[in-house]
Amino acid sequence: MTLKGILMSIELTGSEILVQCLQAEGVKHIFGYPGGSVLYIYDALHQQSGIEHILVRHEQAAVHAADAYSRSSSNGEIGVALVTSGPGLTNAVTGIATAYYDSIPMVVISGQVPTALIGQDAFQECDAVGVTRPIVKHNFLVKDVRQLAVTIKKAFHIAKTGRPGPVLIDIPKDISNNKCKFDGYPESVEMRSYNPVVKGHSGQIKKALMMLMNAERPVIYAGGGVILSDAAPQLNQLVDTLGMPCVNTLMGLGGYRASSNLYLGMPGMHGNYESNMAMQHADVIISVGARFDDRVVGNVKHFSQVSRKIIHIDVDPSSISKRVRADVPIVGDVKDVLSDMLTQLTEMNAISTQGRPAARIEKWWKQINEWREVDSLKYDRDSQLVKPQKVIETLHRLTGGDAFITSDVGQHQMFAAQYYPFEKPRRWINSGGLGTMGVGIPYAMGVKKLHPEADVCCITGEGSVQMCIQELSTCKEYNLPIKIFSLNNGYLGMVRQWQELIYDERYSQTYFNALPDFVKLAEAYGHVGMRIERDADVEGALKEALALKDRLVFIDFQVDQSENVFPMVQAGKGMSEMLLRPPPEVLQSAGPHLKRGE
Repeated sequence: MTLKGILMSIELTGSEILVQCLQAEGVKHIFGYPGGSVLYIYDALHQQSGIEHILVRHEQAAVHAADAYSRSSSNGEIGVALVTSGPGLTNAVTGIATAYYDSIPMVVISGQVPTALIGQDAFQECDAVGVTRPIVKHNFLVKDVRQLAVTIKKAFHIAKTGRPGPVLIDIPKDISNNKCKFDGYPESVEMRSYNPVVKGHSGQIKKALMMLMNAERPVIYAGGGVILSDAAPQLNQLVDTLGMPCVNTLMGLGGYRASSNLYLGMPGMHGNYESNMAMQHADVIISVGARFDDRVVGNVKHFSQVSRKIIHIDVDPSSISKRVRADVPIVGDVKDVLSDMLTQLTEMNAISTQGRPAARIEKWWKQINEWREVDSLKYDRDSQLVKPQKVIETLHRLTGGDAFITSDVGQHQMFAAQYYPFEKPRRWINSGGLGTMGVGIPYAMGVKKLHPEADVCCITGEGSVQMCIQELSTCKEYNLPIKIFSLNNGYLGMVRQWQELIYDERYSQTYFNALPDFVKLAEAYGHVGMRIERDADVEGALKEALALKDRLVFIDFQVDQSENVFPMVQAGKGMSEMLLRPPPEVLQSAGPHLKRGE
């Protein structure tokens, strides 16, 4: 009998099968937390060396870390999280939902009570399939150990194909211990009900190109789909070839290089002036892996006041015309569609001269450049107070724009998006759709595990950072020397900003009166802590932190409490109805009344 035949004749437990399947899938790391229903799985992990398990301090962090592992991978690595039943699963829900709303491929393995006890209100029983159904791309409850291998193959296939998303595999404890003959990990899998369209319709692509070539005020509007399909090279080539203005959404930052003169910036609620004005006044918009969501186009009725044509490329047909009607819908993977577009462009010989805009849009560029003169991202660079914008700009300069930047959610997130221009995809790791506070540190953990030699910086605030701050312990145990930069203004800054501008300065429950000493807290976890209160000390502190390659550094920047994120489009308003930064004399009399220590 051959070696393969001998191996195929050996009976393995469900846990052993799981481990072998994960190894065959190329999984190198699992983020998790043990419990009763997954102990057989942890026992199997203990007896192998191919997969490293990272023990987090909370299940939410395990899923966030696995999520960021996928987000930062350009080679198709899929993040994997392992949690126990009951509270293990419910603690993971926020992380699963965060990945779902940003279409991030991930596999979450949850333990379940023994099959015979399901539905009996057993200890730590939870209907994992029912609880997660609205926030996963798909989920499985494995009821037969003989189906485990093919289920795992299906889970990874579903997670990373079509519109990506998280997939849950719920494994009862008895299934993880039952034995069966293991015939090896399937090389492929077929599902009749799941066949996502990848190739775009050539006729629709040609129609879209003709519409673009005849446009007088075109905009290329690129979103997270460009990042997810690794289509940044194709997008950059298309924009450069056509010489047309391009904007990147919050989730699409880095999809088109920020240093290009063809790049207008980020559109939306906190997008810059020229980007929003161009989107609002364009006569043709080609949406490349973007959704026209409420944080970008704002009031749809206001957006629709301008007569324009919409070309919409998306792998998910349900996203097309969901909020804004598309004139030319193209269903397909962004990378494949853009590649076909470039091929057709070459055949049409319709490229602009040396990448410059064609004569028909010179007037459009003149208008855009006038909008650029507004300088909507200006701020007081001479202030003696620590300005959050300056912290981000200095970090960008010191890292050469080449760091992985993770962020939590709030003002600091928007400052990072506005003032750290991204040249590459998958360097900006943040929660977009769900807007989850607390992701910053576990995101940085996941990125650092996959990219150990890279600079990984977490931009956070004193509110967000406390939601998963226990993961400083995980960073110490697994030697993850990330850099954490807290833009500490003593407030839940984004909520406070809304209260100032919309709720007549009624600062309800947004000021912190009992913040910890973050320097001592970082040191208590075995890391380096710094507190910076003066503008003059910002650059030196960042240099020192980045130089400490083998240490986690937490810098608590005491930033100007009155600083707001501008531009700002209020809820219910249109893209061109932006609030811009008030003049200095107005700012001096505005802002929160509470000061530090009061």
